Amino acid sequence: MQCNRKKILLVDDNPVNLKLARNTLMDLYDVFTVPSAEKLFVFLERTLPDMILLDVLMPGIDGYEAMQRLMRDDRTKQIPVIFLTSKTDTGSEMEGLSLGAVDYITKPFVPQLLLKRVETHMLMEAQKEELKYINANLERIVREKTSAVVELQNAVLATVSELVECRDDVTGGHVERTAHTMRRLVRTMMDQGVYLDELASWDIELFLQSSQLHDVGKISIHDNILLKPAKLTDEEFEEMKNHAIFGEEIIDRIQRNTQESAFLTHAKIMAGSHHEKWDGSGYPRGMRGENIPLQGRIMAIADVYDALVSKRPYKEPFSHEKAMQIMRESRGNHFDPAILDAFISAFVHLVHSA
Repeated sequence: MQCNRKKILLVDDNPVNLKLARNTLMDLYDVFTVPSAEKLFVFLERTLPDMILLDVLMPGIDGYEAMQRLMRDDRTKQIPVIFLTSKTDTGSEMEGLSLGAVDYITKPFVPQLLLKRVETHMLMEAQKEELKYINANLERIVREKTSAVVELQNAVLATVSELVECRDDVTGGHVERTAHTMRRLVRTMMDQGVYLDELASWDIELFLQSSQLHDVGKISIHDNILLKPAKLTDEEFEEMKNHAIFGEEIIDRIQRNTQESAFLTHAKIMAGSHHEKWDGSGYPRGMRGENIPLQGRIMAIADVYDALVSKRPYKEPFSHEKAMQIMRESRGNHFDPAILDAFISAFVHLVHSA
């Protein structure tokens, strides 16, 4: 199509050379000719070509001076220039290239060679433009692809979380509430410098999203236990404890089939350790103190708080104030003292509505 043809400007004081070059290139390009460098700059005031073929030896302004002027002008310095000259010495060629020319063709030129050299440089320029476009848009492309992955991940998370909560209908909304609590708690911990080095090494958004899988192991608990509308017996509670191990195993199976690491690692750690206690009396492994992963210690506080202020078959919801009192009494026993202190400072003035 005519509108897509590249424009080439030929500059030479020899009419024979202009005609030969024009006839060689006109089938593929829109070719314009001028007989001097002075006419070149007049032409450039109204039209910018895609390439300039520039004679070196011309009366008045020669090719070298014309090249220097082209390079000083922001409008023209990016236009590729091929020198055309009868000079064959290396020094002349080096001078032209050092001024910014992309190539150097000696006269009299072979038409097929001229055409091939022009085609090669046109292709190179097209590739440079494509690369510039890719670089300019790379950040946007990466952001869009990342956003798409995150949206998919969140959709899967929401579906799995809803599946867990549909089975465990006494804790509806638990996943969303604990995630909200953890966001505020983690922000306070970072503001106060609590375990800051470790938190700073995490992708916090990834960590908070992964918390939605902390109870995924409940999928493997029998309905007669999970859905029992009363307090569990000791035997039933022992079976319920297994949801921590089941959760680890479920996430581990997913992790073995994907290259994703941090998100599922956080999720697996929280699933397996959010019922551990600071004094070592928790389950499933009876870990103690800082041997309990930080993810589990943070999740434990959000998990217990939500259990206290929520209605259960065996109890009415506690007020926020009562829940905070119970949690203070478990400082250093159930909960990491430093994390609990951050939690209290973040939520002490919260008015909870059951």
